[in-house]
Amino acid sequence: MHPIHRRILCGFALVAGSCVQAEAPPRFAWGSVFQQDISSAAVHPQSASMIATNMGICSGDSSGCGFGVGRMQIDFSIEVMRADGAAPTRPIAQHAVYQDYYAPDCDPIGTAMPLPAGGRIEGSTNYACDNENNDCHLIVVQGNTLYEAYSANVGPDVAAATQVDALCLATWKLDAVYPGTLRGDHCTSADAAGFPIAPLLFNADEIRAALARPSVADQHLGHALRFILPNDRMASLPDGPDSGTLRDRVYVRPGTHAGGPDGPTGAIPYGSRLRLRADFDMTGYSPAARVVLRTMQKYGIVLADGGNIALTAQADTFTTAKWSDSDIQIDSREFDLTPGAIDVNLNHFEVLDTGPQILETYECVRTSVVSALFLDGFE
Repeated sequence: MHPIHRRILCGFALVAGSCVQAEAPPRFAWGSVFQQDISSAAVHPQSASMIATNMGICSGDSSGCGFGVGRMQIDFSIEVMRADGAAPTRPIAQHAVYQDYYAPDCDPIGTAMPLPAGGRIEGSTNYACDNENNDCHLIVVQGNTLYEAYSANVGPDVAAATQVDALCLATWKLDAVYPGTLRGDHCTSADAAGFPIAPLLFNADEIRAALARPSVADQHLGHALRFILPNDRMASLPDGPDSGTLRDRVYVRPGTHAGGPDGPTGAIPYGSRLRLRADFDMTGYSPAARVVLRTMQKYGIVLADGGNIALTAQADTFTTAKWSDSDIQIDSREFDLTPGAIDVNLNHFEVLDTGPQILETYECVRTSVVSALFLDGFE
C-alpha cells in the first residue's frame, strides 16, 4: 500500500462512534482494468476523427475546446471517507424527492451504509445535501468494501436520521478483480458509465507519495483517472425505429452503461479510455502536475459521466497533505493557466481501441465477481 500514515479527524461529531479516518485513496486489487498500463495499447482507427468531431462541436471556442467549459478544469468537491467497524450505519432508501431508485443496477433498498462521525457528502459540510439539484455523492470505505451513493441525503442531524435517501448505492469489493462487465452490463452505478468513483480520483496524499519515488519514471499514480464530457459531445446514434425523438445511446468498454449522450455519431462514446500523447511537452508544469500528466500517459483517463468539469480530484478535507501545500500545489485551472506551459486540450489525447460500441438497452444484468486477489496496490 502507499506509505501514507492514517490520521483521525472528528471535529464536532454528530454521531456516536468512530471518526472519519484519512489515508491513501481506495484501490482495487492488482489486475483491475483500471490499473492496466495502456501506454502501448492500440489506438482506435477512428481516434483522430473522433477527436476532430468533438473539437468541431465547439468550433471557435478556446484552445481547450472539446472539454466542458472549454478547458481541462479540475473539480475538488468529492469527499472519500474511511470508517472502521464501530461506525454507525443507516439503510439506503429511495430518493425522497424523486420517489425513485435505480434497480436492479444498484444494491437493494435497505442495504446498510456506514456513516463515520464528522463525515460529509460532496459539496456539503455534513451529511445534508440538496439532492434535488446536486450530485451529492456519498463515498465511504470500510475494510475492503467501498460504498458509493449517488444523489444522497441523510440530514444535518445524523443521530436522528433513520435512512440514507439516494438514487443509487453501489458497493464494490476492493480485494476483487471484476470481469469486463464490472457490476453488470447495462448497469449504472454512482457514476453513469457504471464505474467506481473513488478508485479513479487522485488526492494530495498519493501525489506526495508518488513524488517520493526516486525514479521520475515511477512518479505516477498507478491507475486510470475519471474524466467527464458534456452529453452533447458524446456519441449517440440516429433515431432507431422505436426511439421517438431520442437518439439511440451507446457506450464502449470499460464502461457498462451510457447516461444521456446526445452528440454526433462520430464523437467519443461513453466509457472511452483516452491516453495523453507520449510526445506531450510537460515544460512549465510542476513536479506534482507532471505526476498527473504522466498518469494520463501510462494509465489513461476514462469517460465516466456527463458534465462540464473535466477532471475530478478528491477534496483534502480528510487527507494529511493539502492541495495548497507548496510541494503538491495543484488548483482547478492547473492545466490551462500554468504560465509557460502548454494548455492541455483534447487534441493532445488519443482514443484507445477498447472494443465495439454497445447499444444501450437499460436492461441491467448484474454479474458476480469471478476472482479475488489479496495483493498490495501500486508501490
